[in-house]
Amino acid sequence: MKQYVIGLDYGSDSCRALIVDAQTGEELASGVRYYPRWKAGKYCNPLINQYRQHPKDYVECLEGAVKEALSKCAPEVAGQVVGMAFDTTGSTPVFTDAEGTPLSLLPGFEENPNAMFVLWKDHTAIQEADEINAVSKNWPTDYTAYEGGIYSSEWFWAKALHVLREDPAVRKAAVSIVEHCDWLPALLCGNTKPTEIKRSRCAAGHKAMWLEKWGGLPEEEYLTTIDPLLKPFAHIFKDTYTSDTRVGYLTQEWADRLGLTTNVAVGVGAFDCHMGAVGAGVTAHTLVCVIGTSTCDIMVAPYEEVGDKLIPGICGQVDGSVIPGMIGLEAGQSAFGDVYAWFRRVLEFPLHNILADSTLIDEETKAKLIQEVSDKIIPTLRAKALQIPLEKRALLATDWMNGRRTPDANQLLKGTITGITLGTDATQIYTALVEATVYGTKAIVDRFRENGVRIDNVIGIGGISLKSPFVMQTMSDVLGMPIKVCNTDQACALGAAMFAATAAGIYEKVEDAIAAMNSGFAKEYFPNEDNAPAYAELYAKYLRLGELTEKEMF
Repeated sequence: MKQYVIGLDYGSDSCRALIVDAQTGEELASGVRYYPRWKAGKYCNPLINQYRQHPKDYVECLEGAVKEALSKCAPEVAGQVVGMAFDTTGSTPVFTDAEGTPLSLLPGFEENPNAMFVLWKDHTAIQEADEINAVSKNWPTDYTAYEGGIYSSEWFWAKALHVLREDPAVRKAAVSIVEHCDWLPALLCGNTKPTEIKRSRCAAGHKAMWLEKWGGLPEEEYLTTIDPLLKPFAHIFKDTYTSDTRVGYLTQEWADRLGLTTNVAVGVGAFDCHMGAVGAGVTAHTLVCVIGTSTCDIMVAPYEEVGDKLIPGICGQVDGSVIPGMIGLEAGQSAFGDVYAWFRRVLEFPLHNILADSTLIDEETKAKLIQEVSDKIIPTLRAKALQIPLEKRALLATDWMNGRRTPDANQLLKGTITGITLGTDATQIYTALVEATVYGTKAIVDRFRENGVRIDNVIGIGGISLKSPFVMQTMSDVLGMPIKVCNTDQACALGAAMFAATAAGIYEKVEDAIAAMNSGFAKEYFPNEDNAPAYAELYAKYLRLGELTEKEMF
């Protein structure tokens, strides 16, 4: 009998369910649902970098995405689904009550953003991150050591402390904190009690400073020195689990809601980029670049290669966070596709503020015209950028429009563009922004290599890697390495499906699932050696511009 698994990929904007043949990796069908409250802009305030998501968005879109995917399959497929696993953004924590219910699902908190999941891109906790770093540098044990030595406002404890300080009502009601990737499997298996949830090794190790050698989470005295408000949460969990572990099985309620059976095993969750690396077939000495609104760059390394080495300024190195039995290394950029999206919004100004008010055409035509022009802005810029010779690219930019994640997290940094003249046009600016995002990737590669981590090649996954040859060729040229592009645009969901198959017992280890279920590669880019000298010079200028920007903190 055929066996199928479902990979659930929770991105910033939507939930995707991918149904996969567990023996071959064939993708049968997928379903996508966009979070309705998030899409409406609720609970977010970009002016203060506040980005929150309501748990109802997650639950409703789970049902919708799974049912949509199943509706595209033969009727018997639903009864043959044997596993399910989740990847989510992270760190995306929420405060819960004693039963593990997010506070925003309780009376009185329904519209309170502080009672909701704090999305990865929320940077309201910059002050709290600074305080964590200050205490860490003077503490006998540097609890940030395995997270690159710099704690980020994007991560677990900084976000928790910010909410606790800001909201007395949440502070009074909160009993525990749970990551999005931990809550969903627990919910579907019918046990969300904070003391019993199987916590993700990936999430806890990379963002909550969990490490087995110091007994789990940081010691209580350290956390209370940062702020006594953290004391009630110092012992919320001790053990963590790799994503090949089974949490349990679907409850009857959830089997009925999703149209599945109670024979569906649910695996331990993880962050999207880590499961995406698995979906891409990550191996040692390969950097997997998960390229989306931001990037996450993931590697795995054998124990003997890493040893006691600590790589400064990255997002973390965690045993088993990607593939059990290997060290997972994470870096990334706070903005990549978001940089291009920002520039598109700038160019859309006359569409939404002039054309939208025009009385020369009817409303239906107006709406279609606005949508058509908006959709064509980036593709048109890409096409025209290819026509600009490398030697005529006079503009230079940094990629820190949303701060810097790595190397050396600093969310206060701002992006810059220099070299503009009265002759500068939109295509030249776009080209400089593309190069800036790629230079950000090179800075990460250089940090790994400077610390003895071998990188031979790159795998790109995500929409940009499949849709933008200009970006990917530029990246190959700047890095001086070949780049393979994963054959699926759903590598994160496919990685989750691989873990689902392992948690369901179809495979003994996830490496076996990777070998059987991988999608192969759609394209490979090779560096143009003729461009190497020019890009080396431009990259050196990028570094100097970055130093100036960071020094002056404009």
